[in-house]
Amino acid sequence: MSTIPSFNSCVAESIRSHWHGDALTDYHGVTLQFKDVARKIEKLHILFEYIGLKRGDKIALCGRNSSHWAVAFLGTLSYGAVAVPIQNEFTPEQIHHIVNHSEAKLLFVGDMVVKGIDGEAMPALEGIINLPDFSLYLSRSERLTYVRKHLNELFGKKYPDVFRPDHIDYFEDTGEELALINYTSGTTGFSKGVMLPFRTLWSNLVYCERMLGKHMPTGSNTLCILPMAHMYGMTVEFLYDFCHGCHIFFLTRLPSPAVIAQAFADIRPSVVISVPLVVEKIIRTKVYPLVQSNGMRILLNMPLVSKKVKQRMKAVVTEAFGGNAFQVIVGGASLNQEIENFLKSIDFPITVGYGTTECAPLITFSNYDNFVPGSCGVPVDRMEVKILSSDPANMAGEIVTRGMNVMTGYYKNPEATAKVLDEDGWYHTGDLGTMSADGHLFIRGRIKNMLLGSNGQNVYPEEIEDKLGSMAMVSECLVVQRGQHLVGMVYPDYEEARKMGFDESELNQIMEQNRQELNSHLPSFSRLKAIELQAQEFAKTPKKSIKRYLYQN
Repeated sequence: MSTIPSFNSCVAESIRSHWHGDALTDYHGVTLQFKDVARKIEKLHILFEYIGLKRGDKIALCGRNSSHWAVAFLGTLSYGAVAVPIQNEFTPEQIHHIVNHSEAKLLFVGDMVVKGIDGEAMPALEGIINLPDFSLYLSRSERLTYVRKHLNELFGKKYPDVFRPDHIDYFEDTGEELALINYTSGTTGFSKGVMLPFRTLWSNLVYCERMLGKHMPTGSNTLCILPMAHMYGMTVEFLYDFCHGCHIFFLTRLPSPAVIAQAFADIRPSVVISVPLVVEKIIRTKVYPLVQSNGMRILLNMPLVSKKVKQRMKAVVTEAFGGNAFQVIVGGASLNQEIENFLKSIDFPITVGYGTTECAPLITFSNYDNFVPGSCGVPVDRMEVKILSSDPANMAGEIVTRGMNVMTGYYKNPEATAKVLDEDGWYHTGDLGTMSADGHLFIRGRIKNMLLGSNGQNVYPEEIEDKLGSMAMVSECLVVQRGQHLVGMVYPDYEEARKMGFDESELNQIMEQNRQELNSHLPSFSRLKAIELQAQEFAKTPKKSIKRYLYQN
């Protein structure tokens, strides 16, 4: 790889340039300016140095999004230590395993996480630090106990006057040095630790700056919805925004659609970064009831007024996302086709990107003005993408990619690394896709999710689920294989059913009508034999994808 600037220098420059600007706010809570973030980072550096923490030592973080989570993460990287972000939805057993496997010396924990973990299960830790106030939950070192107790005093001795921008002196990283180990959610057993060097963060950051920066004035409000322990949220909602000088708001609570909708209205973010589930629920609950009346449908069919009607619909959708976003970016999974078609029909600035943890995360993306419906953009800067197929435009094959965003491998797992990184540097994503002649990527499904039809044909359940998810009374759905047959599992919209007075028997009748209608649009080998109602929502990963493996059998 060619020599690149230090990632930490980008962080330092943003702090110096925006010293008196608002940086981080816990929604309905305290705001930190960039100068406050710098002081807190410096105190952490004093603590790390006092206890003898070395460059390259691991520091784990586990908690809900918050200003102090962001400070701890930036403090870790700018000291030269390796961050190990852990998703706070993981079980205590998984958290213990990741801390031990990564050989972390310190663990920062949020107030919800700390209730479930057991310090005795992580014997190599020197200490556990509470994220809300950076107090000690556990100390196994007299030096750690002392430095935490006297931290303000030590800071005052080091900076007897005022702490100034020219005091900032961060670790000058090189591209190949390890920045963080991000443990994937995984499907079975313990997750794999993705080793991401600083070049991956720098490359993603510079690309986001080129694509989004001109649309977002310095000081713009942004809302961090996605978990920062997941690379999509960390890179696009946090690191880029911070280095661009944005004012980032953290929800600090479970991101339900109702809470998010209210936050959009209060914060008016300059861009919306989301997963499909959030966008789809906001459109179905906040927008469709206003724009899908019989009157609206009649007006849409009148050529003289349809343009104004669509402009009105666009205004309604824009307001639902805070009224100030120049575009809505969806990632993590494909957007429901019906929702996407509706948004494009009213010329709403929607776009979809694609990436993986192993690419920190960006692989393909296009701004809304170059977005092709059904696609997820073109290869990002410094990345190559190809389809392993004899006819990439028409025949699905595995998506492979190589370039500056790609990880160095899985931590202490050479066997798993060898399965996905070939000798020519291509990362094998495990996803199926096609690519148009002009470079737009279309995701067709996961190789491991592909089902075999009764006559040996390949069936991509995601394509069927997209159609089923748009049908009457369907809130969530999954297509699984039972022997030779395909079955649709549906969690109905029970709230709407109660409003309509439908009982279980009537819901089953509606689903049978849905099945027949769906099958009429599918080839014989991919038709559903039955639809089964689910009493509970499907279990999901932190990025709100259904944990498909739990329902396969």
